[in-house]
Amino acid sequence: MAVPFIFHWWPKSAEMQQKRDEFRDDWTTLDLKAAHDLLAKQPGVDASRIGILGHCWGGRVAWLGAASDPRYKACAVFYGGRVKLPLGPGTPPAIALAGNIRCPLIGFFGNDDTNPSPADVDDYERALADAGVEHQFHRYDGAGHAFQSFDNPERYRPEASEDAWEKALAFFAGELKGSHTT
Repeated sequence: MAVPFIFHWWPKSAEMQQKRDEFRDDWTTLDLKAAHDLLAKQPGVDASRIGILGHCWGGRVAWLGAASDPRYKACAVFYGGRVKLPLGPGTPPAIALAGNIRCPLIGFFGNDDTNPSPADVDDYERALADAGVEHQFHRYDGAGHAFQSFDNPERYRPEASEDAWEKALAFFAGELKGSHTT
């Protein structure tokens, strides 16, 4: 597993709002490429079977990673917002890159979420379908943003969380299976 620290571009003391305002997709794709390269070189890792997953902001990052690097074999987006926004000078919104995604994508969303809203999720699904990207979305009634945050009783929805994990694990097991035993 590799988890890139996508906020290294700012001092650790910088406010989160500054990072949010100045976030750049071009920097993030560099971080994701470096993380993939590092992971692919590790002993016991089959570089032909690497997927990407993210929650919230990381869900958007996972979408961006799948859209910017054809080496990913599977992508999971958990309630990723801001996919329809451009982040950084001269960059298109991540949703506009749907046609670059070369791997299957699975998404998990709460129907009570506002970022992304159900209408946003409809747009995500339409962009993937229009681009011919194999995808499946799962939506949960009574769940909002961060429904897997077990340490936040206001947001955590155990049934939706467990169902999403089971589906995500089965998805990755199916998409990343191979004949290698490394």
